[in-house]
Amino acid sequence: MFDIDRARRETRACENLIHFNNAGSSLMPSPISDTLHAFLTKEEEFGGYETAHLEEAALERFYASFAKLLNCESSEIAYVENATRAWDMAFYSFKFNQGDKILTTISEYGSNVIAYLQQARRYGVELVFVPNDDYGQIDVEALGKMIDGRTKLISISHIPTGGGLVNPAKEVGKIAKEAGIPFLLDACQSIGQIPLDVKDIGCDMASGTGRKYLRGPRGTGLLYVSKEWANRLEPPMLDQHAANLISPSQYEIEPGAKRFENWEQYFAGKAALGVAADYAMAWGLEAIQSRIYALASLLRTKLTAIDGLTVTDEGKEQCGIVTFMTEQKTPPDIKAELAKRRINVSTPAGSGSLVSFQHRGLSHLVRASLHYFNTEKEIETFCDALQEILNA
Repeated sequence: MFDIDRARRETRACENLIHFNNAGSSLMPSPISDTLHAFLTKEEEFGGYETAHLEEAALERFYASFAKLLNCESSEIAYVENATRAWDMAFYSFKFNQGDKILTTISEYGSNVIAYLQQARRYGVELVFVPNDDYGQIDVEALGKMIDGRTKLISISHIPTGGGLVNPAKEVGKIAKEAGIPFLLDACQSIGQIPLDVKDIGCDMASGTGRKYLRGPRGTGLLYVSKEWANRLEPPMLDQHAANLISPSQYEIEPGAKRFENWEQYFAGKAALGVAADYAMAWGLEAIQSRIYALASLLRTKLTAIDGLTVTDEGKEQCGIVTFMTEQKTPPDIKAELAKRRINVSTPAGSGSLVSFQHRGLSHLVRASLHYFNTEKEIETFCDALQEILNA
């Protein structure tokens, strides 16, 4: 049994609103928020450098906590200011040559696609979108056939931002390992929502954020880089934390994943993010996944019953992100009307899911993303509000 009373008691705002925007930024639970505020108060009272020294143990626990969460070593974890920058630090470390290929998915996150295209223009790299299978996820059989001697990197988003599908990352990892191709996983929407074992998945690098399903602070992120790859990659940017200046003409890069970090960090956020990892593990990632998936399945069922509304999620496995559209109202209008009723959703559009949306003939959707502290009653209220908005 999931202790929903405790989950909501430790989520202070949830009685004042319905928060269905957890794929954007979730509500921080009190243990994480309290850690963040206590750290900032110490900085105010004692100074930033002094507080970092006083809280050194808590800051170091960040690495151990995420090593446990992801089933890796502490030396394979880096703290980065957000998931996009974490992903960038890994991706831009690869030295591409003319004719190299990057394999990705049709559902890939737009920011990542921009980075691929930038390197393609710089170095003459070919960007290849692996086709979808019948479920709308990456076709792993096609992926295997598309790998050749020019393939330099396989890079995918585990859970795309604009729909409910979960890409089969483990199957991708198996193919990548068999072919000897490095595998970069964008786990921005999956970390904290489902169990993530980087060894079992077989990814060589994975990026994640604090603010979404981990329920940590904004402006926090992390990067996993396997020990097999960490010392083979030179980050695109270095400072005196990532490297040591040993003479006026020489420097040495730090071993392990910390070479991908910056000296200046959001230390309060780092401490709180470590607590967020511990908090998620205390609930149990399997239990979290089970509850989120059940709530999302219920919401899809109820939305399907509303006349004129179309659920647009793809995937054989579907997660806590639920997307839909209707001809009766625009997504921004629906979002605004829901906000008047203290219900939070988001409206993905633009470049974030451009390749997938164009492939499916979509332009703008409503996204309701659920977490374990949400309830069946909130789903009922949400659907009643939608029906009222559409009938107005």
